[in-house]
Amino acid sequence: MPLLSKQSEIRIVPIDDVDVELLEYLALTLPGSFATPCVIHAETLDPRPSYNSARRQHHSTQLLAQLNMFDQGEGKVLGITKVDLFIPIFTFVFGEAQVGGPLALMSIHRLQQQFYGLPEDEALLFARAEKEATHELGHAFGLPHCRSLDCVMRFSNSVEEVDLKPCKFCQLCEAGLGIPSGATLAA
Repeated sequence: MPLLSKQSEIRIVPIDDVDVELLEYLALTLPGSFATPCVIHAETLDPRPSYNSARRQHHSTQLLAQLNMFDQGEGKVLGITKVDLFIPIFTFVFGEAQVGGPLALMSIHRLQQQFYGLPEDEALLFARAEKEATHELGHAFGLPHCRSLDCVMRFSNSVEEVDLKPCKFCQLCEAGLGIPSGATLAA
């Protein structure tokens, strides 16, 4: 497990209006995976500049770049939004991160049961959000996608695949946390 310096932290940045209870839940649970404190940033980020009217979605790479204003040179920044995200080669993404960089982004839009016409299930949403936040931060800590079925770093192409993966790293990924790189990955 990576251990960031004492000055480092994971800054959770709400994008637009995200449920405070979800943000607090993630701030409490994520330190267990990354051995570093999480703080919720008071300022929110406006997602409108990343909106693509033709797709009626937000371009995740552009939104990820907007998060750069919250990078203080130490630690990681995790943006959390409820807007629908895409990158040009995919219909949608649950999130995106800079592999080995400071920035990660995730959306709860397609993690909510209501998106699929089902009744709200807050416990399921929180579990899914924790998995996707851990996954995107795993990328920020240098991890690529993993083929192991028992790893949170496994690529998820659907919410069913999110539900099937655990909220933990496999032994290989846990050993590899912190490997630097420069690309971005979407999931």
